[in-house]
Amino acid sequence: MSDNAHILIVDDAQEIREVVQEYLTGEGFRVSTAPDGPGMRGVLSQSPADLVILDLMLPGEDGLTLARSLRSQSGIGIIILTGRGETVDRIIGLEMGADDYLPKPFNLRELLARVKSVLRRVQSRTGEGPQPARSRARFAGWDFDLTSRELLSPAGREVRLTTGEFDLLAAFVNHANEVLSRDRLLDLARNREAGPFDRTIDVQVGRLRRKLEDDPQNPSLIKTVRGSGYIFTPAVELS
Repeated sequence: MSDNAHILIVDDAQEIREVVQEYLTGEGFRVSTAPDGPGMRGVLSQSPADLVILDLMLPGEDGLTLARSLRSQSGIGIIILTGRGETVDRIIGLEMGADDYLPKPFNLRELLARVKSVLRRVQSRTGEGPQPARSRARFAGWDFDLTSRELLSPAGREVRLTTGEFDLLAAFVNHANEVLSRDRLLDLARNREAGPFDRTIDVQVGRLRRKLEDDPQNPSLIKTVRGSGYIFTPAVELS
């Protein structure tokens, strides 16, 4: 997987840039670094990257702004680095299209595992890996196109989804009427395991309910299974 994969580290801490660059280079990746947004764009203009490791706390444009800009332009992999107290920013980062996050301080071996996991997702998005067998789902009057990422309500109105909401809904429609734990949903939607205090899925489910349900407080499509997780209850037609 490391063959020709280009990873860009964007962090204003020189020590972190150097340590991560040395480690990932030793694992066979091609690694570039930048201290801020302008530096990131300069590197990308010269050599497109497969994945960006992006610190949230940067001088000038912060990591959230850069993540949103990157995602609006391409399917590049994005891992955000967060401080321990930045739970809200972490969730917002995932909402803006980041593929994964890692709190500081982090273990280099864990970072490597996250890098490999995100690169697999990037390959799938760009057609270099296995493609989903079905590209369209219909449920309870809704029309969900997994290729164009378009969701149409029963009234024919387009409902915009964030990257996180899209990934979660795709996991639900592909596993309808299965009880899915939070760990399983994170594995399906984010390709990683949940941490002991990870409530990202609960936040995403709440936001998805507000877009899909007539009464989000009494959901009929995405139901909570107490002590187990969630279940997507409507019949789904895949094509």
